[in-house]
Amino acid sequence: MNTFFNMEYLDFEAPLKELEEQLAECKLIGDKSEVDVSETCEKLLKKIESTKKDIYKNITPWQRVQLSRHPSRPYTLDYIQALTNGSFLELHGDRNISDDKAMIGGFGKINDQSFLFIGQQKGFNTKTRQYRNFGMANPEGYRKALRLMKSAEKFDIPIVTLIDTPGAFPGLEAEERGQGEAIARNIFEMFNLRTQIISIVIGEGASGGALGIAIGDHVMMLENTWYSVISPESCSSILWRSWDYKEKAAESLKLTPNDMKRNHLIDKIINEPVGGAHNDREKIFKSVKKAILNSYSILSEKNIDQLISERMNKFTSMGVFDG
Repeated sequence: MNTFFNMEYLDFEAPLKELEEQLAECKLIGDKSEVDVSETCEKLLKKIESTKKDIYKNITPWQRVQLSRHPSRPYTLDYIQALTNGSFLELHGDRNISDDKAMIGGFGKINDQSFLFIGQQKGFNTKTRQYRNFGMANPEGYRKALRLMKSAEKFDIPIVTLIDTPGAFPGLEAEERGQGEAIARNIFEMFNLRTQIISIVIGEGASGGALGIAIGDHVMMLENTWYSVISPESCSSILWRSWDYKEKAAESLKLTPNDMKRNHLIDKIINEPVGGAHNDREKIFKSVKKAILNSYSILSEKNIDQLISERMNKFTSMGVFDG
């Protein structure tokens, strides 16, 4: 259902915030008095719709990055619960060190088809953000993901990965436990998994932290997401020794879904409701469900050896240009 009055606005959404506050005030006056304000409210509604179209029609790459991080945006568990209608069974632990709360995984059904769902999970307030380590997985998170993917392969269950991370956790302990090896192992193993893999970037797709669960037969991105080897802020700090050039970095990195599709790095862009996924959760859940089922329908028709060969060729041909 459409969330009309959203309390959280990004800086470029300021004109929208002003109009929606006026509309809320207009409705309040109508409720508290006998004055007929329906015409004024109607005009404001039309103005809001046209302003929305103007704002979101030509947003910049940096503004898209901001939308991908919107605090009201649905996260991995929101998608999984909506897609599986409560049939999701979360599984825990890497059978080695611990259970990583930033990486979740488990089995669930979309309609009558079973899937393994893997994805990074962010928190929605200070406590849960710390609990989920801001969606930045440790090596045990990637090892848990691989353990579950191997189980899915064993039982011929297709895999859906949902990517939303600012990167793998860069802490000293993570490096000591083999962060680089864990991600590299996942990439290597995913190339040869004998089941269908569908990967969707639902928020931030940063660096190897994203790629560690994103070797898919079909790779898709939601409209207001980004996928890149580095975040605009980090790129800016390396190249210009300051975060002040993050907008320029976002432009140069070519990290938007349109750029990624143009460069044949992803297969499909899933459209979002006007204003972003958080503006109409039901609509985006339906779009994602449809995209997953369509992809699975195509991939399940293919011979598994052909599927693995195409998967391998898909990724090894990236960045190769004819002289």
